[in-house]
Amino acid sequence: MRRLAPVVLVLALSGCGAPAAEPSLARSSPVPAPAAEEGPALTCGSGPLTITYLPEGLTRGRGFAQISSLTERLKVRGASWRGGGEELRVGVVCGVRSAERFASLVTRSALTAHLGKPALRWHTRGDVRNYMWLERPGTAVYVSVTPGLARELDRVAAGVAPKEGS
Repeated sequence: MRRLAPVVLVLALSGCGAPAAEPSLARSSPVPAPAAEEGPALTCGSGPLTITYLPEGLTRGRGFAQISSLTERLKVRGASWRGGGEELRVGVVCGVRSAERFASLVTRSALTAHLGKPALRWHTRGDVRNYMWLERPGTAVYVSVTPGLARELDRVAAGVAPKEGS
C-alpha cells in the first residue's frame, strides 16, 4: 500500500480523475489581525514564507533544525512557541523536489492534501500532531502542536503563506 501512495499522488496532482473537494479552513466569524510580526520569515532560498496566525498566550521559544520523524536527513529551519505547557513548532524542510519523494518522507503517515498540495499527517509520542505539505518544489512546510493546541493546527497551517512582495 505504501508503494501505491506516490502513484496515486502523482495521478491526483496531474489532473487524472475528478478534482477532489477541498475542506474549507476559513471560519465564518471575523479573524483577529494577522500576527505576521510575531512569526519568523522562513525560507529555503526561493522566497520566504511567513506565519500570519499564532494562538494567543504563546511566547517565542527556541529554533530547531531537525525533525526526528523524517526518513532522510534534510535541511530544516524552524521556530517554536510555548505557553501553558503546550508547544507549537513551524518550520521549513528544504530539498524535497518531487511529490513522490515527499510522500515517502515520514513512515506511518497519512497522505492528504493542503490547499491542493500534497500533505502528510502523523502523530508522534505524547500525541503530538504533525502536519507537513509540499509548498513548492524544494520547500515543504512543517507544523506540529502538542495535544492542548490540536484544535489550532489547521488554522496555523492555513496562516502560513508566501511573504507579500516576494
